[in-house]
Amino acid sequence: MPRGSNPKRERQYEHIKESAQERGVSEDRAEEIAARTVNKERARAGESKTASRTSIEDMSSSRRGGLRSHSGAGSPTREQLYEEAKKKNVHGRSHMTKAELERALGH
Repeated sequence: MPRGSNPKRERQYEHIKESAQERGVSEDRAEEIAARTVNKERARAGESKTASRTSIEDMSSSRRGGLRSHSGAGSPTREQLYEEAKKKNVHGRSHMTKAELERALGH
């Protein structure tokens, strides 16, 4: 856990670490991800003595994570589109990207 943290940041660190491990990330890498994220949030909130310009000016970690977690509200995943294409017997579906599957299925 990063030095000088408070209970909120400790909870945040544990949550991020556990989430990364659930995604299959090694414990060492999960700890690194969590520490970097918490340190960046501390810098953005003015809780640290020093902060890099990118820590302050860059998009917040929570915003970036939210954008990466899905491509839109209610949007099906590539796997869901693939299964639908499989049921409709779409030719070449295994080589298609999510966007190509969406076009082939008329989404």
